[in-house]
Amino acid sequence: MNHYLLIYHTAADYLQRRAEFRSAHLALAWQAAERGELLLGGAVGDPADSALLLFRCDNADIPAAFAKADPYVVNGLVKSWQVKPWHTVVGEGAANPVTT
Repeated sequence: MNHYLLIYHTAADYLQRRAEFRSAHLALAWQAAERGELLLGGAVGDPADSALLLFRCDNADIPAAFAKADPYVVNGLVKSWQVKPWHTVVGEGAANPVTT
C-alpha cells in the first residue's frame, strides 16, 4: 500500500458555495474512510484556499476516482485537482520506513 495526496485548488467562491454540497461530499469521504482508503482530509488555509486528502491504497486510480465523483469537483467548487504519490518514510504509518 502506498500513500497518495489528492490536492484540491478551490474556486474563489468555494466558501460561499460549500454548504450546499458539504453533506454529499462528507458522505463520499466517510465511505472512502470506512473502506480504509482515505486516512485524512480537510481544507487548508485561513480562509481555506485548497484542500488535502491523504489516501492509502494500491494505486492513484482510487483518489482520482474519488475526485471525479466528488460533488465539490462536479459542481465547480474545485477549480483543479491532482493526485501525487507521497513517499512516506518516517512515522508509524509510513509506507516505506527508513531508519538511520
